[in-house]
Amino acid sequence: MAPNVRQRSSPVLSTAVVGIAAYAAYQARSLIPEAFSVFAGGRASRTASSLAQDAARRRGVLRATETVEVGAQVENYEFQAEVGKVMDIIVNSLYSNKDVFLRELVSNAADACDKKRFLALTESDTPPEPMKLRIRTDKDKRLLIIEDNGVGMEKAELIENLGRIARSGTANFVKNMAQGDADVSLIGQFGVGFYSVFLVANKVEVVSSSFKAPEGERKNIKWISEGSSFTVQEAPEEKLFGEQSGTKLILHLKEEAQEYLDSGKLSDLLKKYSEFITFPIELWNEKVQYDQVPDESSQAKPGEKQKMKSVPRSVYEWEVMNKMKPIWLRNPDVVNASEYSEFYKTTFKAFDEPLATTHFKVEGQIEFRALVFIPSTM
Repeated sequence: MAPNVRQRSSPVLSTAVVGIAAYAAYQARSLIPEAFSVFAGGRASRTASSLAQDAARRRGVLRATETVEVGAQVENYEFQAEVGKVMDIIVNSLYSNKDVFLRELVSNAADACDKKRFLALTESDTPPEPMKLRIRTDKDKRLLIIEDNGVGMEKAELIENLGRIARSGTANFVKNMAQGDADVSLIGQFGVGFYSVFLVANKVEVVSSSFKAPEGERKNIKWISEGSSFTVQEAPEEKLFGEQSGTKLILHLKEEAQEYLDSGKLSDLLKKYSEFITFPIELWNEKVQYDQVPDESSQAKPGEKQKMKSVPRSVYEWEVMNKMKPIWLRNPDVVNASEYSEFYKTTFKAFDEPLATTHFKVEGQIEFRALVFIPSTM
């Protein structure tokens, strides 16, 4: 009878096999992460949250320090390095002109309303609700709240749009800003105007619901940052005034920025920066009304009417700030060249002066007004 011989494998061969298997597993995980989760004991289908994280990581938004609190569904991210540079430069360059933050946020909100109107016309069967911007303050909590019912953002868009800088030309613009060679008034044209909020706020919350999501699946997503990193989470408890979609910015103002809680200051700035905004901008404003009440200090004689006195009473109501007619509806005779130039640059995010401008009105079977610009650069 042949002896029972137990064959022993070569250590070198075993090591090679293990190495090849490990390498193959690593490649499979990087190429097919969904499949790998099954072998790792995870679920067969990954959540939209984890897929969004992978997409963000591939775009360079996330750092190695990114963590996720699964129970609370709070995802933590660090800003892309360029964002940190932009915030530092903006704060250092614009510290003497902090008012610009309001211009940038109002402009962004108006752009969101424009985009929603465009999507409703081209990609949706649902007409958009009447769109507007609303601004209010909470003096006790030192909050400035800016809200619109524009297109809104989904979770991945909040991470992408507020966590990194992708617009072409921005890197050179930031470099020039650092060297003092760039016009800081152009920050909005490079997509970095949002970060001017940190001129006046030490914490910013953004709550958004997207018009692009199916109507029954729209969720409120909250983005929070104090400047160095940001978190993203669902926020069903947050309310937006828009019935379809919208975005709300909650600015926790710095102690030295309390002037922006004053309705008079905000009113002046909004009238200045809203000249070319076509959507209504409403400010939650305090007004004084006088009520007529009996004057108890005066005794009425028999047969005489009781004397009355006026007593002031504070009431709050939404007041429209931009009541002026849009520039294209005004008579061309009363619009000067500088107004046309400012409208051209603000509306079309242009850097050049228009080569030619024509403003006219046509009357007949069809009546319309038109304002046409020919750019000087292409």
